Amino acid sequence: MTSNHDQGDCIRYRTERDALGRVRVPADAYYGSDTQRTLDNFAVSGVRVPTEFIDAYLMLKKAAAIANMRAGKLDRRRGKAIVKACDMLLRDKPAGQFPIDIFQAGAGTSTNMNVNEVVANTAIGLLGGARGEYKTVHPNDHVNMSQSTNDTYPSVINISSYLAARRKLIPALRLLEATLYAKSREFSSIVKVGRTHLQDAVPMTLGEEFSGYAATVGHCAVLVDGAARGLLELPLGGTAVGTGMNAGQAYARYAIAELRGITGVAFRQSRNRFAATQNRLEVLALNDAMKESAVALMKIANDFRILASGPRGGIHELLLPSVMPGSSIMPGKVNPSIPEMLGMVCLQVIGMNRAVTGAVEGAQLELNVFSPVIAYDTLFGMEILSNAVRTFSERCVRGTAASRDRISRMLEEDLSVATALNPYIGYAKAAQLANAAYREGKTIKEVCMERGILDSKTLDAVLDPRRMALARKKG
Repeated sequence: MTSNHDQGDCIRYRTERDALGRVRVPADAYYGSDTQRTLDNFAVSGVRVPTEFIDAYLMLKKAAAIANMRAGKLDRRRGKAIVKACDMLLRDKPAGQFPIDIFQAGAGTSTNMNVNEVVANTAIGLLGGARGEYKTVHPNDHVNMSQSTNDTYPSVINISSYLAARRKLIPALRLLEATLYAKSREFSSIVKVGRTHLQDAVPMTLGEEFSGYAATVGHCAVLVDGAARGLLELPLGGTAVGTGMNAGQAYARYAIAELRGITGVAFRQSRNRFAATQNRLEVLALNDAMKESAVALMKIANDFRILASGPRGGIHELLLPSVMPGSSIMPGKVNPSIPEMLGMVCLQVIGMNRAVTGAVEGAQLELNVFSPVIAYDTLFGMEILSNAVRTFSERCVRGTAASRDRISRMLEEDLSVATALNPYIGYAKAAQLANAAYREGKTIKEVCMERGILDSKTLDAVLDPRRMALARKKG
């Protein structure tokens, strides 16, 4: 490495050498030649590698340095500097030093080298050297010792995805589940018209409807939790193709033990590092759980929109909190904005699941080169789904009320209560009465009274919607 400053530019540069030649790097950059080449070659989206992914990589680099010292491979002066550098970067990352686009060289080598270079130059500074003096601490020889992108990047996908699931998505789903159950209890005595095929059906309680939503969200949390457990196995120590070349078994054991201590999570070595290097099936399983959750949440969001439709021309059984003006032209209009937002997020997550499926499917031989897309879509999907679910819970469900008068009026006109007459007069005759009531604009009871179907007292008991909805609870 040689240093120089370009007097004609406002930006000062240093010159670094790599296998391809000379590279100009901003003099104050903690990154080096590999990162600069990536910036020059992959100005694609402007979307950067997520911070939580970088954090997980820094945790891994710290664990690797400790493991290499324990294995007697890395001298303690350099090793301690690398560990301290990782701690500093985890606490306070210098701005602009992790600028890699998510669309980059295959397998994530660009991200791994970006982290290696920033850690190396930070460690060099701690040892009194200048950035780019890689004889002091080298990105490959020291920071990346016993490692390859091909075992570290998949490990970081698992680590970051597991932590995001545990810290963000599962708690958000559990919050929504609890909020929906609270509403279920609040609405437990409100009898309403059930609906199938978007047509009136037998009575139920609004609380029962909400209990269905709550149980569904709880099921989603279980799915995500189960899938996240599959991320606990790490291919760390397999290096390039799973053989562990240049690593050693002691290093792998020590590194994963250190990761357990750093994260507080019971990570363990993959049972077969070749399979773990070749495939990202465990991350696909998590994405599938996210997709299934998005499908379920989409249905709930749509139900809220339908049940709140109106206020005059729709169902209008639910009163949602007013959070935004609904129209740029129609005064006073208020839309179900939060459920709409949740629906859009669900669609995005479902779409990204297809991208992840294709990326996992695209693995070849000993490696999956599409891992950066898998990493980004997994973490971004969890981020937006977690935030949307929490917002839906706190800014919509929690403040939702029942339009009791509207529910009562529709219940009085419900023709499906004719179902309760089946044991007395049979299905065919009950259907005739329902059709007659609809044609004549009358209630089922009124038609029954006119035609002498049972006495008034029996009809009051048989056709009582509350009795129909609550009878099974007494049984």
